[in-house]
Amino acid sequence: MDSHLRIVFAGTPDFAAESLRALLQGHHDVIAVYTQPDRPAGRGRGLKASPVKELALVHDLPVFQPASLRDADAQAELAALKPDLMVVAAYGLILPQAVLDAPRLGCINVHASLLPRWRGAAPIQRAILAGDRETGITIMQMNAGLDTGAMLYKAPCPISQRDTGASLHDRLTLLGGDALLAVVDALRDDEPLTAEAQDDAQATYAAKLSKEEALIDWQLPADQLDRRIRAFNAVPVAHTLLAGQPVRVWQARALDSEVSVETPGTVLRADKHGLAVAAGEGSVLLLETLQLAGGKALPVAQLLNSRRDELQPGTVFGT
Repeated sequence: MDSHLRIVFAGTPDFAAESLRALLQGHHDVIAVYTQPDRPAGRGRGLKASPVKELALVHDLPVFQPASLRDADAQAELAALKPDLMVVAAYGLILPQAVLDAPRLGCINVHASLLPRWRGAAPIQRAILAGDRETGITIMQMNAGLDTGAMLYKAPCPISQRDTGASLHDRLTLLGGDALLAVVDALRDDEPLTAEAQDDAQATYAAKLSKEEALIDWQLPADQLDRRIRAFNAVPVAHTLLAGQPVRVWQARALDSEVSVETPGTVLRADKHGLAVAAGEGSVLLLETLQLAGGKALPVAQLLNSRRDELQPGTVFGT
């Protein structure tokens, strides 16, 4: 096999940019980059390029940003590049069969879970929500299904009891780049890769996150709330109400040794460690970092210096 594969890369967010960076640092021949169209962002709502596009421009790579790959012209444009391989990581667009068939070696995907567990849009957060102790990266051969292709390579990653969606994302981002490089190096050097079919009976679906889902339900037990708050940090961020005003909860943990008889959502105590709040089934959740309306995220110990009157024992969250 030719020692240099002609690679088209498709991806959009930071997770994908790290995979592209790994390919470039591995001296692979990336001939073009596909990413989603620029989106309005920030207070001025000006158009902002994706992290993948920004990295591609730094390296003077041709960038394509079709709104869809179902269009015949977009498919012809891709085929004209004559790629050996297409690498996809969190691209965000469906790849029709004509696109999957265009590269000589097909399309491979960098997915942030140990498939077939957590197929879909939000595998990192869903793993934390479910209380999984392990996740990882799967490099798979793409087919027309949703994350259903044969698996070429797996790299496991433990999930700690303090991991957030953000911290786990960052570790998996780096792991994804390493795993991708291992597979592409093997393809370039014509080394055999065993494609393992997924067991559909073991599949779970990682549905896209919503802001509504991140609203704290104080009737849930503290260990579930702990996982939800960690999973939704940094997007979309768990939130509740206090005197009708929104409060974002950035960090909290279940106090397994404590029991409450108070109404869920009631502040039991406020001190330098945080706010102990009654949760469902008599459990207690310690809120450690909060963002009150109009303010920035601060440790509760700091908030108590200026906002103690609003955070007194007996205060009830959720109203």
